[in-house]
Amino acid sequence: MDGRQLSLLAGAGSAGLLIAALGFQAAGYAPCELCILQRWPHVVAIIVAVLVWWTGRVRGLAILGMIAAGAAMGLAIYHTGVEWKLWQGPTHCSGTIGNLATMSAQDLMERLQSAPVVRCDEVAWRFLGLSMAAWNAVFSAGLAVVWGMAAKRA
Repeated sequence: MDGRQLSLLAGAGSAGLLIAALGFQAAGYAPCELCILQRWPHVVAIIVAVLVWWTGRVRGLAILGMIAAGAAMGLAIYHTGVEWKLWQGPTHCSGTIGNLATMSAQDLMERLQSAPVVRCDEVAWRFLGLSMAAWNAVFSAGLAVVWGMAAKRA
């Protein structure tokens, strides 16, 4: 495969991951804030693949695709660490809502109403022991390698 074909393959891989995420969402698995954040680098990778297809320029764009896939992988690793309690995630989706004893009833109601429903530190679905975030990290790493091969073969 040449660099252009590899770029299109990597872009299709990101599209597949987005379609899978939206499929899980349609099936009732609501995404947390970190899940949604992980989708954006894949959107960028898809745009980069479209630009490769449209312009025929591979090397520089493939490097951008590799950076996007690497960002998706980094965010997925971070989210997986939050799920595994290796580190704390954002407090508004994985921590407490504050010291309940010192909050007024109105403050408590405001915090509860603005709190997200889906927690970032709880796994909603696993396959072979890995969460969706962990699988995203694995697949995103593979896509980063494909983008790197595309840049090298350009």
